Amino acid sequence: MAKKMVHLVFPQRLIKKPVIYTMAKKYEVVPNIRRAKVTEKIGEVTLELSGTKENLEKGRRYLERQGVKVEPVVGDIVE
Repeated sequence: MAKKMVHLVFPQRLIKKPVIYTMAKKYEVVPNIRRAKVTEKIGEVTLELSGTKENLEKGRRYLERQGVKVEPVVGDIVE
């Protein structure tokens, strides 16, 4: 099983939508929330995602199609 750390930035219109849950169910990806900050205007979540490489890529593309900015994480997350 592959793992990937990503930082997601959600626009205001998606803050209350179950986007991570939908991606996880649809592509059999297990999300582990490592850090989150949500305000009325923006949502930021750092996730450790586990799944097959193919499903991780499909999940990333799904999030981007929904309007979520997906960035790889480098650095400051405690292992």
